[in-house]
Amino acid sequence: MSSVEVAVRGGGVIGLSVALAAARAGFSVSVFDLGSPHAGSRVAGGMLAPLTEAWPGEEAVVAQGVEALALWPSFADSIGVPLFTAGTLAVGTQPGDLADLRPAGELLTSREIRALEPSLGPAVRGGVYAPGDLAVDNRVLLSALWKACLDAGVVSSVDGRVTVIAAGAWSGALHPALRSIRPVKGEILRLTHRPGALPPPRHTIRALVSGRPVYLVPRDDGLVVGATQYEAGFDTDVSVAGVRDLLRDAETVLPGIAEYALTEAAVGFRAGSPDNVPIVRWLEPDVIAATGHHRNGLLLAPHTARLVVELLQGGSS
Repeated sequence: MSSVEVAVRGGGVIGLSVALAAARAGFSVSVFDLGSPHAGSRVAGGMLAPLTEAWPGEEAVVAQGVEALALWPSFADSIGVPLFTAGTLAVGTQPGDLADLRPAGELLTSREIRALEPSLGPAVRGGVYAPGDLAVDNRVLLSALWKACLDAGVVSSVDGRVTVIAAGAWSGALHPALRSIRPVKGEILRLTHRPGALPPPRHTIRALVSGRPVYLVPRDDGLVVGATQYEAGFDTDVSVAGVRDLLRDAETVLPGIAEYALTEAAVGFRAGSPDNVPIVRWLEPDVIAATGHHRNGLLLAPHTARLVVELLQGGSS
């Protein structure tokens, strides 16, 4: 085991993935986390979709995401977490929506897209099928990562010769070089399937409804619907407008959800960097940043963990 003691500040998916990778690489590792119910890892859709989730101007993040996606099957298998492997349907309701989807792949007609997912509503005019996309239940993932960390000898402490700051939206308060990290508020809904309702879709569905983005990610018992995006600081209120807009657009895409139960409405905070590119580097001797992942924290977790271990081992990630 390495004599270097590593203290990870943050127990979300990024922090726990870093801790686990470092422990498996032979480092002595501890994790400290305040356990906010609004942490981005807890309030997340769980999509692992670098191309269909890409936004214009984020080419650097897309490249990292493609690399990270290739790591996910072995990463998930190593901690015993199942993945949803049916892929993503990126769909649109207007001609402009379909034009925006073209960079993600070959456009399918409304008939072709419904052959893949018959429960889509009549407003859907077509879309793109990304069979290689994955998804994961974020809360199952968090539990599995905590267990894997404990099994690897990770302990709870704030002390270490090297500190890794992986506190998501709260990272800005932990080092002057991270003051530009900001919280980006997002609201998501959890819908639970009820007897007599149509079953959840088999695929993850990302939709543009007259230009407004909405996603529906299947879970064993229902769906996660998200997500709004606001520059509102650490505002923890779920707004009526946010819930209304998500349900309206989600029902347009998948009318059968009207028979589901609304069982949770929650706010989470993404960690936004100035250019929305993650910050993974030395800040000073013995302090590493692993934060600023914005919408891509779950997707980039194994990739970021690998980079941090390379830094700890003297590499130049």
